[in-house]
Amino acid sequence: MRTTTRRSAVLRALPALAAIGLLLGCAAPGTSDAGGASDVGSASGASGAVGGRPHEPERIAKKLVQVTSVHEATGMTLLEGPTFGPDGGLFLVDVTAPAGAPKVLRVDVERRAVAPVYTDEAGAYTSAQFSPRDGRLYLTDFVSGGINSITADGDDPRTFFSGDVDGQPMRPDDVAFDEAGNLFVTDTTGYADPSWEPQGRVVRVDGETAAATVLARDLPAPNGISFTPDFDGLWVSHNTGNRVDFLRLGAGGTEVATAHPAIYFSGGQSQIDSTAVDADGNVYQGVHGQAKVFVHSPAGELLSTVSLPARAKGLTSATNIAIRPGTTDAYMTVSGKAGGFVYEFEALAEGIRQSNGG
Repeated sequence: MRTTTRRSAVLRALPALAAIGLLLGCAAPGTSDAGGASDVGSASGASGAVGGRPHEPERIAKKLVQVTSVHEATGMTLLEGPTFGPDGGLFLVDVTAPAGAPKVLRVDVERRAVAPVYTDEAGAYTSAQFSPRDGRLYLTDFVSGGINSITADGDDPRTFFSGDVDGQPMRPDDVAFDEAGNLFVTDTTGYADPSWEPQGRVVRVDGETAAATVLARDLPAPNGISFTPDFDGLWVSHNTGNRVDFLRLGAGGTEVATAHPAIYFSGGQSQIDSTAVDADGNVYQGVHGQAKVFVHSPAGELLSTVSLPARAKGLTSATNIAIRPGTTDAYMTVSGKAGGFVYEFEALAEGIRQSNGG
């Protein structure tokens, strides 16, 4: 595991990590502490939409491996950003890991072995994805507002993007790459304010120059972001809005042509988190406050719910998934007071870039 000291920490680590805990619902009030046993709420879409199919029985995920335990320094652990690397390993981040503890980890899903990859003094990484442009692993840093990159071995840490966008700092959460290697990032600014004061943005960062352009603004804490299989649109989930928007892109992906709310989530005290898309265009929606993933068709119909076994206790979030490209082998990051885990299940369709990280 490689370690580095950042030249500047915009925020002190522990207060920032506590703030992230509020954003990400690590101890959401009123939620069940039994993964897969919560009845907090359900997702709802366009019931009976043309081209849909009936909701199938609940899929029960199986525990693959425990990755982390709750950190004494931060009082929590939170796994995010699962993505398969070029060597077949499943890379993920521990958002609330303190300085010196592994912040990027690699899981060998065949051997069920976990290895540290990278740490530093100040970063709080909320997502990870390999770039199609240079093959490096890109990490969004909620603390500094920047985007960093490392090699798959955890070497050669670099700051790819930093600074304000249109005069305002970012709170980057998730990232999606287009085919050319440009980054599309959710800026979850305003996450701690009432949802009726939306301040978040979707930002495009040029993969070569790191020049940033705001594609959408005044959003309720956008969190997850994934391209459609043909890369002509984006699904963007809103943490404080509890909805998923669809953004149709135009002009080579440099602007939004049309946009509308597409899927609503009736989650009670739970909130939606990261988003992934499979080869059929189905949308996998992670949740904080109940350890479940909800799968919708592109038409908005609820197709399936992925839950944990009833015996799984102390797990209150299922943030994101990765489907191994070319297979239906799916893996979800699950966290709570019992620790951070990876669970496995069978996806509805094969994995592609849009279901591999972010």
